[in-house]
Amino acid sequence: METTDRPGYLIKQAQLALNAHMSRALHDQGVTLSQFAVLTALDDEPGLSNAELARRAFITPQSMNENLRELEARTWIRRSPHPVHRRILRIELTEEGRATLQACDAAVTVIEQQMLAGLDAGQRRELAAALHSCIAALKPAQPDAAEAP
Repeated sequence: METTDRPGYLIKQAQLALNAHMSRALHDQGVTLSQFAVLTALDDEPGLSNAELARRAFITPQSMNENLRELEARTWIRRSPHPVHRRILRIELTEEGRATLQACDAAVTVIEQQMLAGLDAGQRRELAAALHSCIAALKPAQPDAAEAP
């Protein structure tokens, strides 16, 4: 099999092309890819912690701290103490953050539609299912609760 036909190579090429287009579109909104990932995660699940957001955005907790400071300075997020665990800060989108996310999401949707233009609805579903299957096959096994120390 030629290197350029290997699945890992093709996935990486698609990811690089998608990231390049998304970065340009998000730059026009004044947002980075990491910031977009954070805003999206908070829209999906308000109140996520710094560590949870870092995992979702594929960045380190230290980089997440920098991202959160920037997002807070722009008034796109607000942090407040958890009602029970006061040392944990809950992070939520503000209305301004939600409006920014909507503009970014619209720009990203155009790019995703362009990327998938050559596929019909059935092929799009098959692609999503195949990618989910690939991800599941390579996810590290979760330790069984009974095996945990």
